[in-house]
Amino acid sequence: MNDCATQETMRFETGAALALEAAFDGGALTSDGGLPLLAEVDSELEVCGRLAACVPEWRAGPAGHPIPALVRQRVFQIACGYEDQNDADLLRSDPLLKLACGRLPETGGDLASQPTLSRLENAPGRRACLRMAEALVDLYMERRGKDGSPSRVLLDFDSTDDPAHGEQEGVSYHGYFGQHQYHPLLVFDGDTGQFVTAVLRPGNAHAGAASLAVLRRLVGKLRGRWPGTQVEIRAETRASRCPPYTSTASARASSTP
Repeated sequence: MNDCATQETMRFETGAALALEAAFDGGALTSDGGLPLLAEVDSELEVCGRLAACVPEWRAGPAGHPIPALVRQRVFQIACGYEDQNDADLLRSDPLLKLACGRLPETGGDLASQPTLSRLENAPGRRACLRMAEALVDLYMERRGKDGSPSRVLLDFDSTDDPAHGEQEGVSYHGYFGQHQYHPLLVFDGDTGQFVTAVLRPGNAHAGAASLAVLRRLVGKLRGRWPGTQVEIRAETRASRCPPYTSTASARASSTP
């Protein structure tokens, strides 16, 4: 966001009949025009609200920024490519980000600053993170089953590298990727491409770490909602990522009632 409001005008001499001038009277501008669409999607799915309900309130006195607003600000900030918390110091007054977070662009108060967002991310403990992962699963099942119980669900397990810098908790060096990172586990619906859930893991975690525990919980929730649905699992791992372990390139298992 840049405040370019000024009366200064620059004129360029050209051979054309029309004058070429550059003016800087655009006012408050934003480079993230997709934010209204993102806010509309979140309004329909209520992703930020579901996650916010799992975050414990760490502030004892009156709070100027409700937790749902903080989660929405942080999620939208990351979605626009601003992963660093320090970016909030400028983005908190961005007119379109303020609008997406439910505040008036000009007269509404600024959004949260970097220290507040950092405290937000440090507030959830292990149980809160588990509740957030389960909230994502519940959202998936609601959307997947809106037209009735599916005959089959294909759970696609995979890991990804999430590069990091600094000394964040859980960041470690991973030899295969050659960088300091987190190594989250992601689960998608292999048939529809829908996101199911995710687990944040340390950067040096094995590609299959926690997969079995996550699978057990997922199958239990799917069985509870859709007793007759066939559940299949697809997972891929590369031996070169984790030398102490060996595995096939692709594994498929079937869970039946």
